[in-house]
Amino acid sequence: MRTACFVDGYNLFYGLLAGTPYKWLDLPSLLSHIVRVECPDSFVSAISFFTSGVKPSLASRGIKSKEAQDAYLRALIARDVKVFYGRHQLESGKAPRFVNKDTPASRADQVEVWKLEEKETDVHIAISMYRLAARESFLPPEQRTQQIVLVSGDTDMTPALKAIREDFADLRIGVILPHREGVQRTVPGSLKQYANWMRHVVTEVELADHQLPSRVPTRKKPAVKPAYW
Repeated sequence: MRTACFVDGYNLFYGLLAGTPYKWLDLPSLLSHIVRVECPDSFVSAISFFTSGVKPSLASRGIKSKEAQDAYLRALIARDVKVFYGRHQLESGKAPRFVNKDTPASRADQVEVWKLEEKETDVHIAISMYRLAARESFLPPEQRTQQIVLVSGDTDMTPALKAIREDFADLRIGVILPHREGVQRTVPGSLKQYANWMRHVVTEVELADHQLPSRVPTRKKPAVKPAYW
């Protein structure tokens, strides 16, 4: 079963990889493994990875954080992953003041804050999934992608999955939640409603077993795993 994967990079990093020693993830290898476990007759034919560039001025390690992201994306591209970029938008705003967990938020007590938001990624993923389904619906059945897999726990993707389910009933839908074991998270029921299958957790063993070599050859200089990763 020919399978195309669509990965929300922000969701993947903060839901599965942040704070772990597994950031140098061999994404194609991991996705191929999970897809085969969930649907044994499946193989991954394409991976689309959606992200936004790190802002060094706001990153914990400054320019090193950007360099680490750039190295990883180069490694993914060398593994035939298509990378698509959104953008970050920083603007001022107001938010309720945090006092403690027992004190509810109040609009009467707000403070000025900087709000950093990722822009364009969600819409880009949704459109890309739907366009693939629409474009390939004109191909002979044996040449079509037969399954799409969304790697995200973001319920903003629900309308896209619903539209694909309604308009392309023969196309299977899988969802991989970027949730690692040992961390309690709510399962997004709206995504599950339109999926043929859903993987709830990626284990630590799976992350450890699917890591890139420390140096990944590219068309130019090798992509090298950051020392602090």
